[in-house]
Amino acid sequence: MIWSRHSPHARCRAAAKQGIVFMRYALIAVVFAASPAALAAELPADAVLAPALTQMQPAARTMPAIVARFRADNDSVEHVFEIAAGPGRQAALAGLYRSWQQRLAQIDGNALGLEDSIDHLLFARTLEQRLRMLAFAAKRFAQAEPLLPGVRDLLLLLEARRQGEVQHGRETADRLDAVRRALAKRTAALDSDGLTPARSRAVLVRAASIADGVRGSLKDWFDYYADFDPELNWWLRSPWQALDEQLQTSSKALRLAAGASDEETIVGDPIGRDALVQGLADEMIPYSPEQLMQLAERELAWGEGELSKAAAELGYADWHQALEQVKGMYVAPGQQTALARSLAQEAVAFLDQHDLVTVPALARIDWRMNMLSPQAQLQAPFFLGGEDVWVASPTAEMAHQRKLMTLRGNNRYFSRAVVHHELIPGHHLQHFYGQRYNPERQLFQTPFWSEGWSLYWELRLWDMGFAHTPEERIGMLFWRNHRAARILFSLGFHLGKVSPEQAIEMLVQRVGHERDNAAAEVRRSFAGDYPPLYQAGYLLGGLQLQALQREIVGSGKMTDRAFHDAILRGGPMPIEMVRARLLAQPPAADFAPSWRFYPLPANVP
Repeated sequence: MIWSRHSPHARCRAAAKQGIVFMRYALIAVVFAASPAALAAELPADAVLAPALTQMQPAARTMPAIVARFRADNDSVEHVFEIAAGPGRQAALAGLYRSWQQRLAQIDGNALGLEDSIDHLLFARTLEQRLRMLAFAAKRFAQAEPLLPGVRDLLLLLEARRQGEVQHGRETADRLDAVRRALAKRTAALDSDGLTPARSRAVLVRAASIADGVRGSLKDWFDYYADFDPELNWWLRSPWQALDEQLQTSSKALRLAAGASDEETIVGDPIGRDALVQGLADEMIPYSPEQLMQLAERELAWGEGELSKAAAELGYADWHQALEQVKGMYVAPGQQTALARSLAQEAVAFLDQHDLVTVPALARIDWRMNMLSPQAQLQAPFFLGGEDVWVASPTAEMAHQRKLMTLRGNNRYFSRAVVHHELIPGHHLQHFYGQRYNPERQLFQTPFWSEGWSLYWELRLWDMGFAHTPEERIGMLFWRNHRAARILFSLGFHLGKVSPEQAIEMLVQRVGHERDNAAAEVRRSFAGDYPPLYQAGYLLGGLQLQALQREIVGSGKMTDRAFHDAILRGGPMPIEMVRARLLAQPPAADFAPSWRFYPLPANVP
């Protein structure tokens, strides 16, 4: 999983910002408690940090400047229209996307070279997708709006500030008080309403989240005027305070009505089959959700079989017993960071030994190590990576059983299998290359490329014998099975077939998670901070890259190192477009996804 200091919290805003299923990630300063930063390694005295000029990216292309300009324009619009559900923001973004569609139509994609033709196609698809997402978000807001009477008026008020409109004290105070009274009346009726399809637990929690967001924005709005306008402060302070309290009361009441009054309860907000199918088409995945669940079942069954083999080598008839032994092999409290550093160095040495990918000298040392706070570990109980690495470790204030679960869930062998995913050759190396090659293609980010790349290395290292002992194999299999289960429970949830409780049970029984860690994984998946296909993107993207490696490297067209370097330098995009790049096959204007990278039986729907 990737985190970066350069973007706002929790994938949420970045997903909306890009209109795609991947985000640039943020360190959450309020949630994450950083330990003193430490370099990954010492810099050798003779290290050459400046790359050869031949490694610099050529600029003789048409589309990069166009895509970069759109990204800058989009940032400008979102900077001014910052209220997430504001009607002004929706209209401004829709206008921006449509105007860029008109500009893009002036370019003949068929007359472009390979790289430009790929950018042209991806840019066109991104604009179409963003317009659909705006419509989808508006529909979801409309479903929740009846539970929050007057909220649209508040959104208009918030947007008026950014447009420089003059606020009139008495008139604005009346508006705030009217919304407060309407909210109080509606909230008082919640107990007698009951749950209906139009008023589901998901819609109730969605409305609560809207109330929370508006409440925070309204505080910023009031503070802005109170600091310099004494008359507005006189008129607005009392009605604003009363409305602030009512928004908080309404949010709590909505969550209580949904049975989600505490932060650990998981509700989620399923999107339905039609939206899943559209999302898969956007990712250029030519399989149905049901086919992908069948794929995941096959992969999980394979993993369970391999676990049984490793367990037998340790003298166990049941792989769950072998997994218990491995979970108990954790380092002492305070030693997890030292373990992480040694595991990172081991992975890089293996890459160098087998000449698998170019790891620049600076990339080897330019990451820091930080610690995840107890609060952050409620959603991220394991390592996180990207520009830096974040380590999950028990803290003194944790309850005793939670400390033990954290130690067991981050044991030596689970950690060995995840450090290279988060650092090198995984997310940190991605981040390093992404800042230096085709940075405009961050617009086309997708978890099938980002998480798929890191997962692919788990598959590749497994095939190359990186796991020598039964314990090491169990550690790698745990995560591989975890990713197969993610496909099952995330797609199943959005299809309405799997509940959060069933997802937790699946992770405990079929993968072997500690129950608290399983709950954290499901909570993170369904909390709304991730796009619906994000969790499926790990293994599916990894399997796509595995199939592509076998097609290209296996046929002798490229070496492993050239193959991996080309993917990193090419930048993020759906894997079918990675394939088009490496096979030098420019996509046609009427392109439709067709690459079936995984063999499925003909009778699978």
